[in-house]
Amino acid sequence: MSPVAPETTHTRFHGLLAATAIGVYLLLLIGATTALTDAAASCAAWPVCGDGWTTPTSVAGWIAVGHRLAAVAVGVLGLVTLVTAIRVDVERRVLGAVAVASVLYPIQAGLGAVVAIGGGNTTLSAAHLTLGMGIFASLLAALAWTLEQETGDPTEEPAESVDLDPPVEREHNPTLPEGRQERLIATARAYVRLTKPRLMWLLCLVAAAGMALAATTNGGLTVGVVLATLGGGVLSIGASGTFNHVFERDIDRRMQRTSDRPLATDLVPVRNALAFGVLLAVGSIALFAWVNLLAAVLGVAAIVFYSVVYTLLLKPNTVQNTVLGGAAGALPALIGWVAVAGEIGLAGLALAAIIFLWTPAHFYNLALAYKDDYERGGFPMMPVVRGETTTRKHVLWYLAATLVAAGALASLDALGVLYALTSVVFGGLFLYFAVRLHYEQTETAAFRSFHASNAYLGALLLAMVVDALVV
Repeated sequence: MSPVAPETTHTRFHGLLAATAIGVYLLLLIGATTALTDAAASCAAWPVCGDGWTTPTSVAGWIAVGHRLAAVAVGVLGLVTLVTAIRVDVERRVLGAVAVASVLYPIQAGLGAVVAIGGGNTTLSAAHLTLGMGIFASLLAALAWTLEQETGDPTEEPAESVDLDPPVEREHNPTLPEGRQERLIATARAYVRLTKPRLMWLLCLVAAAGMALAATTNGGLTVGVVLATLGGGVLSIGASGTFNHVFERDIDRRMQRTSDRPLATDLVPVRNALAFGVLLAVGSIALFAWVNLLAAVLGVAAIVFYSVVYTLLLKPNTVQNTVLGGAAGALPALIGWVAVAGEIGLAGLALAAIIFLWTPAHFYNLALAYKDDYERGGFPMMPVVRGETTTRKHVLWYLAATLVAAGALASLDALGVLYALTSVVFGGLFLYFAVRLHYEQTETAAFRSFHASNAYLGALLLAMVVDALVV
């Protein structure tokens, strides 16, 4: 038998790391779900039920036992991963992270046994969950580091900032429709495009998830509140998108992917676009104010943050624009929660944290795909300033943080098995394409990871709504 090539061995190690991490994550979310649904109480013994060796007599008992069997399987997988890490002689920090996870795993399993047998208390349950999150984070850190070493470009020299070349000016000779009917149709489509409709469905789903979560602890969910909140959200997103088009019209002309936008092509006059944006903003605030005053305040904050803080201050001036800009996407979660609850709550903040952390993991893929275009526009995006290797690593960092936040939300609200499985399956899918991005390093791979991130968040939010309102 011929020896296995080092590249193949390392590829298998990366697969083991990813599989072990997702296995740990599955255990965390199913464990949180069984704790909230009190399934563990149906089998309050160890390692099985009754006297310790009796088979379960209920579905809940089988769920608890299944969780324990899965824990054994993941433990074995983790041991194989540690042995493989030693065999392939990985970096010291990678081996250290895998070793930390391996040491913490039996401790975490022991805490799980104590909680299962004695019912535990808040402190033990929190420690059990925290250790699990630490194990998961260690494994993802090891994966990010080893992928950086094996697939990164050693010639890249990331820096805190770089002096971008002056933005490249493109020839501005827009071709407008000549016929009256064609011009009317093109103008109508242009006004729709100003509102950035592709963002609407996802951000409205964020607000809907916030409302659904709030409805589990408050009784303020009515048809009127839902329609007014979603309507205000649509108008708010439309206003923010319109102002963004106005402020970036000159830069849009320099970039290939934005050079055909309505204001970049002079299809819509700046004065008309501003009036349109103001009209949308006023309508949005009016609808939010009908719901409650705090929702209106947050609505104003969302419009101002995206239109002014992100577009004019963050995006052109700091490499952390995408990270800090995540607050714009997180605000709809708080608006949805506040619309029902009338005040900001812990679960609403947890949902907002998921969106905030997901944004860099999502948008860095687009930044990789359009790196040259962003450089032409003069934007200090992560791939332009820090390099593609660092950006790909950060996709994994923020994906890990997103999954941890999603796991924490599962422990705060009784969302059920649907939410847990959705986060694991679609999170695993996102992780797969993020890992493939390290190997392929193409525009196509970046778009696959980008679409996988959309699928993850969309499916997760739908699962929240279904679990909170239906199950």
